[in-house]
Amino acid sequence: MCGIVAYIGSQKAYPILIKGLERLEYRGYDSAGVALQNGQLNVYKKKGKVADLVAYVKDKDTEGHIGMGHTRWATHGKPDDINAHPHLSGNKRLVLIHNGIIENYAVLKSALQKHGHTFESETDTEVLVHLIEEVQQRGNLPIEEAVRQALTQVHGAYAIVVMDRQDPTKLVAARKSSPLVIGIGKGEFLVASDATPIVEHTKNVVYLNDEEVATVTRDGGLTIKTLRNELMTPTTHQIELEIEQLEKGGYDYFMLKEIFEQPTTIAECMRGRMNAEEGWVRLGGMEEYKMRMINAQRMIILGCGTSWHAGMIAEYLFEDLARLPVEVEYASEFRYRNPVVRDNDIILAISQSGETADTFAALELAKERGALTYGIVNVVGSSIARLTHSGSYIHVGPEIGVASTKAFTGQVTMLTMMALILGYERGFLPKSQYQKLVQELALIPDKVERLLLNCQDQVRYIASEFQHATNALYLGRGYNFPVALEGALKLKEISYIHAEGYPAAEMKHGPIALIDENMPVFVIATNRSAYDKIASNIQEVKARKGVVIAVVTEGDETIKSLADFSIEIPETEEPLTPLLSVVPMQLLAYHMAVLRGCNVDQPRNLAKSVTVE
Repeated sequence: MCGIVAYIGSQKAYPILIKGLERLEYRGYDSAGVALQNGQLNVYKKKGKVADLVAYVKDKDTEGHIGMGHTRWATHGKPDDINAHPHLSGNKRLVLIHNGIIENYAVLKSALQKHGHTFESETDTEVLVHLIEEVQQRGNLPIEEAVRQALTQVHGAYAIVVMDRQDPTKLVAARKSSPLVIGIGKGEFLVASDATPIVEHTKNVVYLNDEEVATVTRDGGLTIKTLRNELMTPTTHQIELEIEQLEKGGYDYFMLKEIFEQPTTIAECMRGRMNAEEGWVRLGGMEEYKMRMINAQRMIILGCGTSWHAGMIAEYLFEDLARLPVEVEYASEFRYRNPVVRDNDIILAISQSGETADTFAALELAKERGALTYGIVNVVGSSIARLTHSGSYIHVGPEIGVASTKAFTGQVTMLTMMALILGYERGFLPKSQYQKLVQELALIPDKVERLLLNCQDQVRYIASEFQHATNALYLGRGYNFPVALEGALKLKEISYIHAEGYPAAEMKHGPIALIDENMPVFVIATNRSAYDKIASNIQEVKARKGVVIAVVTEGDETIKSLADFSIEIPETEEPLTPLLSVVPMQLLAYHMAVLRGCNVDQPRNLAKSVTVE
């Protein structure tokens, strides 16, 4: 959840660390800090954004060629200067940054207090650096060995970087259930939570595995050991990320840029995997396990937040097109309720980052019980991608805005391709219908582009009309019920307006009591299969003086005449409508948030990648 960056080499560390923290700020922005070594150890940290840290450090000593930086999303302890990272050991010799949660920190803290340790902060991280100090002093150990031995006593999740004031030629890094990557440059190393601070300097990286401890040195040395003291051989990977993908490119916010990138990112997700002219779809990740997937008795889809909504759309896709029974589970609940998992099940995990802690833990459980595990992720080399038997990358590029947009449509695109393959191979999707859907799916990028051009002004106007709303209701049926959930989530996330998504038919079973002239009701009304029912639902809202904003198919005058406002999307096959109907929901949330003066890319209390429970 937090952002970690560290540097050792011949360049000045501070500018690299600050630029890295700015790249990582989407992972947390409650506070930020840096530690630098230059004959002495200087630690600067400040509540607030990275910009607040930069202002605080101005005119202070920032010399040094080795250092670390951190941007925090608070778990243990409120956001303030004291709880900000980096944290020092009691003897001020060691300094540490940390992403994760030390579950047994209270037990460790109590034991350390009995040995005379005192603590300044409320964090579990300070307990960890004191533990390393205790182990180091007791055994007179070098820092890398002290870290390794200390971590054998730790329960929980961590990605850490540690420096020793008395050994300024090395950085020590370790991970368990939280991502950490090492960038290998020319005479320098960078360590970070993800590749975004690294790509500017090198594309050669090593991904640390769970329970590995890495030591990098000024003379170019890289050593990796497991917690069991086994020496590992590092494997170098090439990252495909381009620096231009990390810039706003003239847009006011990353979220708006990412919304407008969707025609390209959806096409990239399909590239090389589909041929509309010949009428086929192929996914390399499915090939080895295709027969097992074709003969599966059930699919369980795991996700959190927006990924869970993509999974709900997949439930309609797989059951409708492939007649495969599907259950969609919150990963956080799945792992704690002793679920029934069989060896003829497919466990499909969806995660933009590929690091979502709950989803990763749920996958481990499913894998232990013999199920086939398949990952749909965006970040190459991520933990879920490495844990699953197989999977497919959505290839939408880095998503910096905390509220997911292009990753959602990438996930839905990938899930649609999977459903088409299984529907055809299982014999439930006739070839003519299969090829028709393939051809229509190929047209979606152009239709999204046209939709973005045509609906922007109308959505902005609607947002201006309802920017002061305190509640909103989103309704949809069938394939578009999950889109209603996603629309409501986007509004909550970035504009702080309370919103709920419901199946339209469920409105009369409770939510209709809330409807009055002050509550906007957003209705996704593009379904041919339930058209009359949706029209009836709109009339029920209007009878209670509700204000209706309808998303309709181009040329639909009937529902348009019933609604107070309408947004038109291009016509497509019903299973593909979520890829279009979600776009005005994204734009609406964006413009509402901007008009309300909210920080669209960094909404309060949220962070991009949830790597802790």
